[in-house]
Amino acid sequence: MTSEQLFAATSKGPFVLAGPCALESRDVVMTAARHIAEVAKKLELTVIFKGSFDKANRTSVTSFRGPGMDKGLEMLAEVKETFGLPVVTDIHQPEQAAVVAEVADVIQIPAFLCRQTDLLVAAGNTGRVLNVKKGQFLAPWDMANVVSKVKSTGNEKLWLTERGACHGYNNLVVDMRSMPIMASHGCPVVFDATHSVQLPGGQGGCSGGQREFVPTLARAAVVAGASGVFLETHPDPDKALCDGPNSWPLENLEALLRDLMTLWSLKYEC
Repeated sequence: MTSEQLFAATSKGPFVLAGPCALESRDVVMTAARHIAEVAKKLELTVIFKGSFDKANRTSVTSFRGPGMDKGLEMLAEVKETFGLPVVTDIHQPEQAAVVAEVADVIQIPAFLCRQTDLLVAAGNTGRVLNVKKGQFLAPWDMANVVSKVKSTGNEKLWLTERGACHGYNNLVVDMRSMPIMASHGCPVVFDATHSVQLPGGQGGCSGGQREFVPTLARAAVVAGASGVFLETHPDPDKALCDGPNSWPLENLEALLRDLMTLWSLKYEC
């Protein structure tokens, strides 16, 4: 599937980005990808496998960050070849864009970096689909400037992701008005259902989370107009090396996506 075909598919129907927070190991990655591919086929749903080769914004200097770019891209390439899933991963520096684009179908810009002009332009110049997460410090209408930066490269293949806004200390809230507001910028909108229940730095040396609220927020976001949903999912979230408290159990993925598909069907039938 080309970038143009992927973007066209996600512009006409629902889609999901799913996978572990970090590319912990080949075993975790392949176990998750196999299950995700099976669910995607069963539900006839466009699913992009996600996984980060480097989590550069961890709470502590001792926190697990990932396998690094070379090893991480090897894992993602194996997922594509083995299961036929498109893949998405983050970049943090402009010079990573072209290298990552050789493997990734979608390049993701982390929320904390969503205003970095050089990073957005470098990503846009790859011609890949871009997923830019709205910073926890930005209003949804502020993303118009992000859209302008990316489209200045001639790349129109852009998704915008809502992932909650800072509310006091160690807490995030989601304003569901964000979905239609960001959609007004002319881009498909994704809702990050797992990072939105994160409690940033909430456990002192790492972030906490309230995964029990993932279904509630995901359903609400779909009803509010989200075309896609982002879900970090893990075979054993309590043992995940990164963002376990807000990750959704892999075994429960199909049930949640079936619920969301029911809601999406109402939207796309209207």
